[in-house]
Amino acid sequence: MQFRLPALRLPPFFRGGLVSPFKLRKLGILGMNARNVRYIARYNDRDKYPIVDDKLNTKRAARRYRIPVPDLIAAFDTQPTRTRIMQVIGPLQQFVIKPARGSGGKGILVIVGRDGEDYVKPSGNKVTALDIQRHVSNIHSGLYSLGGKPDRCMVEALVDFDPVFDKYSFEGVPDIRVIVFRGFPVMAMLRCSTHDSDGKANLHQGAVGVGIDLATGKASHAVQRGVRVDTHPDTKMPFADLEVPGWTELVKLAASCYEMTGLGYLGCDIVLDRKRGPLLLEANARPGLAIQIANGIGLRTRLEHIESLDMEHLEKNVEERVAYSMDYFAARTTL
Repeated sequence: MQFRLPALRLPPFFRGGLVSPFKLRKLGILGMNARNVRYIARYNDRDKYPIVDDKLNTKRAARRYRIPVPDLIAAFDTQPTRTRIMQVIGPLQQFVIKPARGSGGKGILVIVGRDGEDYVKPSGNKVTALDIQRHVSNIHSGLYSLGGKPDRCMVEALVDFDPVFDKYSFEGVPDIRVIVFRGFPVMAMLRCSTHDSDGKANLHQGAVGVGIDLATGKASHAVQRGVRVDTHPDTKMPFADLEVPGWTELVKLAASCYEMTGLGYLGCDIVLDRKRGPLLLEANARPGLAIQIANGIGLRTRLEHIESLDMEHLEKNVEERVAYSMDYFAARTTL
């Protein structure tokens, strides 16, 4: 028997329609201007941005706070020679090349195997050593960086992804985003790659956004391009069966990023490694708002609740903050 996610009577906003600003506010929707002014500008000190805007800085900070991250193989501060690139990647079967200051997943090259002299991407497409050298050069020139500024290049070990999500992603791997406000997790989603998204976990390119119940780690709602879906469009796996393993530990990792970064409002992107468990991919001082669509719930009312808490609550430790969020923001409070 196939179980379907509970049917929600969603307002036009969650179905891709137009709705008035008054109605959006009544629904608890957080808009971009309010996010920028009321939360990012107010709770994120500018001097803390370098910690999250540069992935190398994030890795160093994570190590200090004992937050697990994918292993770093090498980093190039300046344009490396072809010989140097090959010394690093030549012996490797699997690796990831990414810009330190990239955004939106741009500039990330994932290699999952070798075919003779060529390197194989998750899609099965092949790239040559020369292609990789050009990609590294593009990273250093700032093609993928914030503001187009010259960048640094990182080579990371490929995460040994937990197979629990194999049937919920196509030619790529999903990641989990958790929005953390003043140290309290307030909303989470799983981003699942599809054929339309070219194997990338990017909702704007056609990936599926799956709202995750903070209390249980189970799927509560799923959308693709703003339209409600019950199954993955490629694998046909029902999202009603989806449950993130080790959910409490994953949410604790996200909540710990509050102390690590000093940022009051941030998004934490996390993946599940088969042996190591949850790993922090990156933290974001300007997380997008599509998580509201994935959950079918507005962020504003949740953020306002955390703002209303007294000092006793705000001084809670990571475990206490996570327990509070899991209880208060359980799926029973959704629209």
